[in-house]
Amino acid sequence: MSIRSGAFALFVALGLVPAVASAQQVSDDIVRVGVLTDMTGPYADFAGPGSVVAARLAVEDHGGRALGRTVEVVFSDHQNRPDVGAATARRWIDTERVDMIIDMPNSAVALAVQQIGRERNRVIINTSAASTELTGRQCSPVGFHWVSDSFALSTGTTRAVMEQGGRSWFLLTVDYEGGYALERASEAAVRAGGGTVAGRVRHPLNAPDFSSFLLQAQASRAQVVALSNAGTDTINAIKQAGEFGLTRRGQRLVGMFVNITDIRALGLATAQGVVATEAWYWDQNDDTRAFARRFAERHRGAMPTQYQAGIYSAVRHYLRAIDAAGTDDGPAVAAKMRELPVNDMFTRNGRVREDGRHVHDMFLVEAKRPEDSRGEWDLYRILATIPAEQAFRPLAEGGCPLVRQ
Repeated sequence: MSIRSGAFALFVALGLVPAVASAQQVSDDIVRVGVLTDMTGPYADFAGPGSVVAARLAVEDHGGRALGRTVEVVFSDHQNRPDVGAATARRWIDTERVDMIIDMPNSAVALAVQQIGRERNRVIINTSAASTELTGRQCSPVGFHWVSDSFALSTGTTRAVMEQGGRSWFLLTVDYEGGYALERASEAAVRAGGGTVAGRVRHPLNAPDFSSFLLQAQASRAQVVALSNAGTDTINAIKQAGEFGLTRRGQRLVGMFVNITDIRALGLATAQGVVATEAWYWDQNDDTRAFARRFAERHRGAMPTQYQAGIYSAVRHYLRAIDAAGTDDGPAVAAKMRELPVNDMFTRNGRVREDGRHVHDMFLVEAKRPEDSRGEWDLYRILATIPAEQAFRPLAEGGCPLVRQ
């Protein structure tokens, strides 16, 4: 070895050649972000193509580069099939050099993809799935859950509504495990808060007619009618509750899994008074409105949903973590993501726990009356802020093996 090459090796070993050392810590010439979503199915409105738009905006706002390397966004449709999602994740990681995978509306897909990431040490960020198992028994050192989850949507919502005076509840639940989980959590929160369950009924999946169920809810005289369902079932239940005049007669209709796209599709004449929980709303402040305008310009005039805004936040945080870690190595970046605070237009003073749960404030919202709305997307008024420590499941209760006991 020559004196010159020996000296260069020493400088590299001592970390005194930052430009060269940094370049050597990048796996290839491109940092690839893969948006794995539902492009055409039941979750396409609140995730789907808008998730791709949000990811691209995040990359642009980061300067288009990380550690001096170009950042590229790729996307694919998982078709709501875990086998398709897992196969796409394997191909992306093994042959197409994708560094991080994000979104995954559909909890079964999300859990399958998180397992692939765990096996291959690639960062996986779930923004649209609801299962708390992602940060529970199936948590991952390189796995994250960013926006909301079933605990926040059930327990967090129930507690917030009870604080506003909702003491007696009627539980209207879809007849499968996802509905049961929401119902159990909500009922536990009602009883823990000193409230009562005045009645309950379960309906089949994709029920076309809710009239008999809603009549039972009216007869119960419960202050709150809670919908532990999703998608078409939630939309049909809200629509028919509007026809029955449920909210106009003084009962509060609470949706455990309601999105702003559902409210817009229903229209405020039907959806007025529906209460839900959101992680983010486009009309909160100047920063959220500025982002929403840019997003709408690229997404057919639609305002971003909480999940699409979460995509933006998570991608920005991931790219910051690459820069801070000095590498795109999955475990190193994941460790830095847990270390860095989250402050952006999505949240203030957010943080990422050991189990991968991004913890932040949530918001109890109510669909406006038509006469109070100033435009097509002016749909919510914020009733209350749910503090981060109340919104999400306590760290010690999740069963994540990564959590120090």
